[in-house]
Order: sequence, then C-alpha cells, then structure tokens
Amino acid sequence: VPQLGPQLPPRLMQQPWHLLYSTGRDGFSLRTLYRSGVRPDSPALLLIRDTEAQTFGAFSASAIRSSSGFYGTGETFLFSFCPELKVFRWTGRNDFFVKGDVNLLMIGGGSGRFGLWLDGDLHHGGSQPCETFDNETLSHREEFCIQDLEMWGLA
Repeated sequence: VPQLGPQLPPRLMQQPWHLLYSTGRDGFSLRTLYRSGVRPDSPALLLIRDTEAQTFGAFSASAIRSSSGFYGTGETFLFSFCPELKVFRWTGRNDFFVKGDVNLLMIGGGSGRFGLWLDGDLHHGGSQPCETFDNETLSHREEFCIQDLEMWGLA
C-alpha cells in the first residue's frame, strides 16, 4: 500500500487506509468481498498474490460492488509488481472500469478481454491486455490461482 500511495489521486494520498477484506481472515467469497465495502463513494484497493508469488491488483475510485453494468471513473487503474511497480492508467478508449456480479468481477475490458477478472469463489482469476488500460498481463500467466487477496479502503 505505501508504494501505491504516490499513484493515487492527490486527494487520497495522505488518507489512512485500512483492511476491509482479506481471504486469510474472511474466507474466499466474492459475495463477502462485496459486503465488506464501506461507503458507496469510498475508493478501494485490491491486492492479489497468486500461487506463483506474483503481486498485482487494481485501484477503483468507487467501492467494489455488484452491478448490472460497468461503473467507475478514469481514476481507476491496474498495477503489477513484477519485479517493480508498473501502473496502467485509463487510455480513454472506453469506460469499462469495473463490473461485478456474484460469479465474476471484471476490471477493464474491450473486445472480449478483461484487464483483470476474478471468479465468484476467488480461487481463480485472469488478466489480459485490454483497451481500457492498455495493460500488460498482470500475472505470469493469463489465468492464475489466487493465494491471497485483500481489499483496502479509506479509514
């Protein structure tokens, strides 16, 4: 979280963050992750470590929630620590920021590809280059198994 601080929108840089959800504490469930969000207008930071020890994730200026369509703003971004921090910001080509239901959470999209997706039991996910962020694949593989996942929100 400290390394990502300078990448956040200026109004959030000095704000205290706290852990809202952790697979180690709360179990592996997308439904539980949605229920862990604080306020609808509260930003969220998703941190993921896969079973190959790669760390990556996403920042959303809006709370991560279940939705029927895409939501979010151009402040949303994807990131990867492989081996150092790389940040993938909005390209302006589309506004496919965040969309989720009980079976799937998607961040970034276009042409049937998602920058980051997670399944409903938070055991599997994937990452592909997408139009929203023009990102690299965040993990070593396009599909990965999740070892740990955390969601952080503003205190």
